[in-house]
Amino acid sequence: MQVVPTDKPIAADIVGVDLSKPLTEEEFQAIHDAWMDRQVLRFRGQTLTKDQLLAFSSRFGELDKAPINIKGKPWIAGYPHIAVMSNIMEDGQPVGSLGYGEAVWHTDMSYNEITASGALLYALEVTESGGETAFLSMYHAFETLPADLKAQIYGKQIKHDASRNSAGELRKGYKEVIDPREAPGAMHPIIIRHPVTQRHALFLGRRPNAYVVGLALEASEALLTRLWAHAIQEGYAWFQKWSIGDLLIWDNRCAMHKRTAFDPIERRLMLRTQIKGAKPKV
Repeated sequence: MQVVPTDKPIAADIVGVDLSKPLTEEEFQAIHDAWMDRQVLRFRGQTLTKDQLLAFSSRFGELDKAPINIKGKPWIAGYPHIAVMSNIMEDGQPVGSLGYGEAVWHTDMSYNEITASGALLYALEVTESGGETAFLSMYHAFETLPADLKAQIYGKQIKHDASRNSAGELRKGYKEVIDPREAPGAMHPIIIRHPVTQRHALFLGRRPNAYVVGLALEASEALLTRLWAHAIQEGYAWFQKWSIGDLLIWDNRCAMHKRTAFDPIERRLMLRTQIKGAKPKV
């Protein structure tokens, strides 16, 4: 097994491992160490059953139940811990969530008090173009902050809007947010410390309707605009062009990601699992 880092501050390929077979403790520890070091890992050419995906995912920690579908049921009967991400329609109903549009830069579940520690995404059907998943290191974003900007955000928190998802869609049961100060959602420190690596990272969540607690709205907007301009410099981003059988795991505590849009005529089908986390801390 080899760890092959990308030329960006984030991500690595894990080569020479078949995840359909049980891993030894030594093999898994090497994978976990690489995950802590590179934040995103890619395993190419995997052929996994749903049970094998769950077995590998659960090595990283207890799994969250996936959000239910529009019928109030799991996306896959008998597999409440697997979410389906897809634009495919069957009998007029979506087989998964998030459709085919762009998903903006974000951290998963940042609007909750307890945020996910990580997630895995496994490709069953992929598009010929578009639909890429991009990642940015929030360690790198923090470590390269200008000194004056770093000083401005020490000790401050962001309120994370829960009303919309990463595709910009208003969630069921929520009202349109007019004033970010009144948006529903959790508050978290802008600078957090990773519970395993002890490294500092920016924790920005999503840009729309975010608010820096305690500031005038105009000052909050100005600070967030400058922070985000620094954090999402795409020259530092790693873009995953999906192939069938690709499995990615990312550390939600120190990496942001986004998805590019794709042609709705093309089919995309992914299975996703999520690792339980904790409240982000300074």
